[in-house]
Amino acid sequence: MQNIQEKKPLIWLSSAHFINDIYTGMLNPIMPFIALKLGISMAIATIIVSLSHIFASLLQPIFGFFADNIRKRAFIFWGLLATSTFISLAPSANNVFILLIFIIAGSLGSSFFHPQALGFTVRFCTKDVIKCMGIFIGLGTLGYSTGPILSAAVAQFIGLHSMPFLALPGIFVASLMFLFVPKISSSKEAKTHNDFFNTFKEIFSNRRLNLLNIIAILKTLVTTSTSILLPFLWRNMGYKPFKIGVALFAFSFLAGIGSFVSRSVEKKFGARAVLAFSMISTLPLMILFALTYQRFSIAAFAVFVLMGFCTGMAMPVTMVMAQSTLPQYKSIIGGFINGFSWGIVAIALSIIGFVAQAKGIVPVLIVITLIPALASFPVLERLFKKNSNLS
Repeated sequence: MQNIQEKKPLIWLSSAHFINDIYTGMLNPIMPFIALKLGISMAIATIIVSLSHIFASLLQPIFGFFADNIRKRAFIFWGLLATSTFISLAPSANNVFILLIFIIAGSLGSSFFHPQALGFTVRFCTKDVIKCMGIFIGLGTLGYSTGPILSAAVAQFIGLHSMPFLALPGIFVASLMFLFVPKISSSKEAKTHNDFFNTFKEIFSNRRLNLLNIIAILKTLVTTSTSILLPFLWRNMGYKPFKIGVALFAFSFLAGIGSFVSRSVEKKFGARAVLAFSMISTLPLMILFALTYQRFSIAAFAVFVLMGFCTGMAMPVTMVMAQSTLPQYKSIIGGFINGFSWGIVAIALSIIGFVAQAKGIVPVLIVITLIPALASFPVLERLFKKNSNLS
C-alpha cells in the first residue's frame, strides 16, 4: 500500500485536475446564450468552441516535451491559474474579439496543466498505475461535468456578467498546488534532455501509439460533438441554461464513473473488451436518442447519460497502454492521448458545425457515432495482434 506521503501528491494532482476541468467544461452549455448575446450563428459559435479545444489540446504534446525535460511545477501552477482566470472572464465579454482572447488564453492554461499533471501522476504512483490514472482522469471528468451545471446556474440565476467571480477557487487551488506538490528530485529520477525532433519522430513512428491515438481521437469525437452540438438543439427546443447544464453534468459525471470502474472491468474482461465496448456502444445509444428526444425527453436524457459512461471507460486503459509503450515520454504521451486527440477533433468540429447547421444536429451525430463503431474491429485487431501486459 502507498503510505500517506506517497499519496499526498496524487491527491493534490487529482484535486487540481478536478478544479481545472471545471473551467474547461463551463462554456458548452452557455455558448448558445453567449452567441445569442453577441449575435453570432451556431456555426460561428462552434468554431469558437473548437478554437478553445484546439488551444487547450493540440499543443499539449509540445508542452509535455518541455515538462518532461524541465520537470518544474510551473506548468501545473501557471496552467491552472490561467485556465481559471481567463475562462471565467470569457462569458462577460461584450464582443467576439475579446471573447476569443479570453478563451484562447484560458485554453492555453489548460494545455499547460494537463501533460505535466499526467506525467507527475505516473511518477508518483508506486503501485497499480491504471488505478491511479483512473482516479486522476475520473476526477478531471467529474470536474468537467461540474463546469456546465455551475456556469449554467450562474448564467440563468445571476447573469453572464457575474462569471468572473468563479475564478477564485482556481486561483486558491493553484496556490496550494505550488505549496504541496513536491518537485521531482534528481535522487528520485535522473534528468534527461531529449532532442525535440528525434523525440517526436520516435513517437510518431510507433505503430502501437498511433493506434492508441486513433482510439483516443474517435472517443473524443463522440464526446466533444455531443457536448457542443446538443446544447444548440436543446436551446432551439426551448430549454433554459440550467436544464442544459444538468444534462451535460450528468453526461460527464457518468463518464467519470466509467473511468473509476474501468480498472475493475479491465481486470475481469480484458483491455480489448473495454475498448471495443466503448467504441461500439455509442452508435445504438445515439440512434435510440434520435428516436426519443422529441417525445420522450426523460428516456432520451437517460440514453444520453449512458453514452457518457460508455465513452469514459476507455480513457484510463488507453492512457496507461500509451504511457507504458514509451515510458520515458510520460508527459508528452499524456499530451497526445489527453490533448492532441481533442485538438484534432476540434479542427474537424469547425466543419461539423456548418454541416450540422445545414443538415441537422441529430443526423450528424448518428454519422459521428457510426465512425468509431466501424473502425473498432480493424483498429483493435491490429492493436492486440500481440499480447499486451497492462498490469
